[in-house]
Amino acid sequence: MSDIKLVNLLTLEKRQENIFTGQSWDLGFRALFGGQVLGQALAAARLTVDEDRVAHSFHSYFLLPGDANQDVSFDVEKVRDGKSFSARRVKAIQNGKTLFYMTGSFQKAEQGLQHQLGQMPDVPSADSLTSDISYFEKIKEELPKRLQKAIAYHKPIDTRTVQAIDPVHPDKQTAKRYIWMKSQEQLGGNLSLNQEMLAYASDYHFLATCLQPHGISVRDKNLQIATIDHSMWFHHPFNFDDWLLYCVESPFAGGARGLVRGQFFNTEGTLVASTMQEGLIRLKDES
Repeated sequence: MSDIKLVNLLTLEKRQENIFTGQSWDLGFRALFGGQVLGQALAAARLTVDEDRVAHSFHSYFLLPGDANQDVSFDVEKVRDGKSFSARRVKAIQNGKTLFYMTGSFQKAEQGLQHQLGQMPDVPSADSLTSDISYFEKIKEELPKRLQKAIAYHKPIDTRTVQAIDPVHPDKQTAKRYIWMKSQEQLGGNLSLNQEMLAYASDYHFLATCLQPHGISVRDKNLQIATIDHSMWFHHPFNFDDWLLYCVESPFAGGARGLVRGQFFNTEGTLVASTMQEGLIRLKDES
């Protein structure tokens, strides 16, 4: 399975003017991985924008679960092209139904006022930690068969969680999680591709952070969990073929919903991107 490359997943085929198609990967989840749709939708929007404009933010809603065994079509609407900014609206479609909406904004490079309040926490280096995938390979026989088959599709992103979290029988922990991440592929300084890969990776371990204070596993059969919306802001250029630290916390859960927010820092401590997500978190025996 050496041909499993994330850059291929994010390379879309043009079908018509402003309409593109992307392949799908089955990551062993209950539905199509949300990060895939985020990365591909951002890639679709970028294909309709002038090369001198780079994404600085997107805001999206997940409307229906997707099928990981089918391709996804992306219909891009050119909302506006101004002197400095371009806005795009993207629909992700399967079987004639809209699964997802994204509004993205792109900007020409400009200089301006700068400050950074967010501080990178003091955590062990990525090189001192074991890759998360190695743990799942050790317990492969304990995993559902669908997830066993899908392990190879998780390898393009090397994730290394700072604090140990048992995915089957988790202890109750503070609603914070720190994860080192980087692409296993060389991206050659292509900023747009770096952004699309980070959008993909930003959905890893995100909503699950809401479950930590409750000691509930994402694999709990009584749990219904799904992303409702996801937003992302890009602050500085970065290289995702080098380590980034994803600092995630959940400030609130209630009403069968959970809120998470995240910050990506490079190894120098520069805040390069921020994320927010709300998702459905419902225990079936409480509904």
